[in-house]
Parts: sequence; structure tokens; C-alpha cells
Amino acid sequence: MWQAYLGFATAVALVGWAILIFLPRRPFLLSLVLYAGVGVLSLTYVLGLVSVLTGLADPGGPYTSAVSFFTVEGLRAISTNDAGVVIGWIHYLAFDLFIGLWIARDADAKGFSRTIQGIVLLLVLLAGLSGLLLWLILRERAARRAARKP
Repeated sequence: MWQAYLGFATAVALVGWAILIFLPRRPFLLSLVLYAGVGVLSLTYVLGLVSVLTGLADPGGPYTSAVSFFTVEGLRAISTNDAGVVIGWIHYLAFDLFIGLWIARDADAKGFSRTIQGIVLLLVLLAGLSGLLLWLILRERAARRAARKP
């Protein structure tokens, strides 16, 4: 079950990334990434989480009482079963796609080339926060240059 859940979520995310990186930025396509991409991933995350917490789905391994978001051991306990790994991964997929969408819209509004955008978006896809950090640096430098122009 969890493998199918993971496959579905990954396919949804990759379609969203393909739209952002390779296709023209039409309002319909951006809405598709937001609602059919980020929205569906968010719904998938919530359904997976609720199904485990209510006992509707087998987590695919034991949860221990050590689950905590404040210790390394507690975080490790979350990923001791299939559900924890898949639900956590879907969380990353949804947030990274949302950040990619924001960057694409922001970069278009600020006039960045699609080549620069493609590099930044690929970095977000492959390394999450590294791509976001690069974008924040690039946009700040561009804003400072624009502010210096007479």
C-alpha cells in the first residue's frame, strides 16, 4: 500500500516540476501546479497521516513511544516504518513544489531568464533548501541593482 502511495505522490510532483521547468508559464498551467500538484500532494499527506493516526491503515512497522520531534532518536522512531517514511517524503514533495512554484512566479515577475530559473528550480527539486537559498541570494542582488539605477 505505502509503495503505491509513494509512487502516486512522486508522479504528481514530477509532473508539476516538468511543467515549471519546461513549459510556458500560462495561468492555467500554474494553477494546475498549485491545485493538482501541491493541493493533491497536501491532500495525500493528510489522508496518509489520518489513516495511520486513526488506525485505518497499517503503518508497515511498529511505532514506539520514543516518537518526538525534539530529539534525533525521536525523529528516527518516526521513520522506523513505511508510513512514516512515505508520509514524511510526501511532506517534502509538497513543500518543495510549492517553493518551486513561488520561485517561478517571482522570477517571471522580476524578469529572470528561463535558464537561470531552470537551474534554480532543478536545485530546489534535487536539494530543496539549497535552491531556495540560491534564489533568495539572486533576487536580493537583483533588487539591490535595481534600487541603485537612477
